[in-house]
Amino acid sequence: MALVKRVALAPRAVRQLRRVRSVYVAGMLLSAFVLLSYDDSAAGGRQTMIAGVFLVVFAALLTLTAVQLWRHGRTKHCSTAKKLTPLA
Repeated sequence: MALVKRVALAPRAVRQLRRVRSVYVAGMLLSAFVLLSYDDSAAGGRQTMIAGVFLVVFAALLTLTAVQLWRHGRTKHCSTAKKLTPLA
């Protein structure tokens, strides 16, 4: 994978990505709740489809955010990654 260029994120970008994770999780939970709250008679309705689309969109955004933070944490040369990653 020589074509993958590792670019360190700015500290502000890392903080924003960490904050927005909770928004994406809340959106996923709300969408899942709406999907489960509809009864079977409205299973093919427009509301169900929209809630399903929202669930997929929030899941994709959460996945992209998690991957970006994971890739940032793996950079050894970045001082931001060293400062912001919790020591385990």
